[in-house]
Amino acid sequence: MRFLHTSDWHLGRAFHRVNMLGAQAEFIAHLVATAREREVDAVVVSGDVYDRAVPPLAAVELFDDALHRLADLGVPTVMISGNHDSARRLGVGAGLIGRAGIHLRTDPAAAGTPVVLADTFGDVAFYGLPYLEPALVKDEFGVGKAGHEAVLAAAMDRVRADLATRAPGTRSVVLAHAFVTGGEPSDSERDITVGGVASVPAGVFDGVDYTALGHLHGCQTLTERVRYSGSPLPYSFSEAAHRKTMWLVDLGADGSLAAERIDCPVPRSLARIRGTLEELLDDPRLAPQEEAWVEATLTDAVRPADPMARLAERFPHTLSLVFDPERTPDDPDVSYARRLAGRSDQEIAEDFVTHVRGAGPDAREQGVLRDAFDAVRAEDAVREVAR
Repeated sequence: MRFLHTSDWHLGRAFHRVNMLGAQAEFIAHLVATAREREVDAVVVSGDVYDRAVPPLAAVELFDDALHRLADLGVPTVMISGNHDSARRLGVGAGLIGRAGIHLRTDPAAAGTPVVLADTFGDVAFYGLPYLEPALVKDEFGVGKAGHEAVLAAAMDRVRADLATRAPGTRSVVLAHAFVTGGEPSDSERDITVGGVASVPAGVFDGVDYTALGHLHGCQTLTERVRYSGSPLPYSFSEAAHRKTMWLVDLGADGSLAAERIDCPVPRSLARIRGTLEELLDDPRLAPQEEAWVEATLTDAVRPADPMARLAERFPHTLSLVFDPERTPDDPDVSYARRLAGRSDQEIAEDFVTHVRGAGPDAREQGVLRDAFDAVRAEDAVREVAR
């Protein structure tokens, strides 16, 4: 069974105000061409098809075009909803669309019901686990405490239970949208941590032949059988070092695995440059970055006049300008944003308690803060679904 693993299309998303719809359309064309030329048996899309719950019309039209082109190829496609998607909206018409070979898996209750495809050697069961918001699905999966690991483990129990009823030798593929331990995040992903637990162990997915992950935007191999495809396009400058690809996976008759990275077309390279304004304008080593999308960090002690206009003379595609004067960490002028960089909501709240009271929260108070953040997160999720 040969299939393409991709995820995190984020249709409708811009890159620092640059409209990416044309680049996203080029990726879709590349995906369809690759499916045809490499004679794939299936395409799997592991969530975040859209960038927001109510996508713009142009993004919906592009998605519709992608589905028609894949259906015309006769290539079965399995896709799940991610944390950016509205599961209910993405799943509208799923039963009817499924007749064309496009299988939308957006209902958590159907986690143990696979799409079964066959090759020369027998059946391959594709299980779609849409993004599981713990506070909203804990009752469905019968878990007492809302947490990503608990609900994913319960969903995987359903997968393994179904797989056990199938003919010996049935191979299995799981699609999931989650932050799995060992994955390297970027600035582009919306945080999906709940209760202070940032990730779930890869061992949750034991017992299946391949796990096709979505959510993190860098292509990554956590184990031979657990992989992120990453996003096909960059959506933040933290992805400047990413090689944007899809996985082409060959699943053998005995469950053996071979995976190849297929490069995706990227409209323009990304560059992060740093120094004083004069250094950036004069440094000959920066010539290769003159045609890139640029994020420039200026270290001048005093903010220079018209920095963006002056940078644009040499780097016409400068999109982001950051001021970061060289200072010591204890300098009172160090920005609030810089002091908070990399800290979770829970940590920021605990630091605030410490600042106000002179002592950090105890275990009971930490639990109150966690419950408050969980409640807000669940309320936001319900509101998005209801929009």
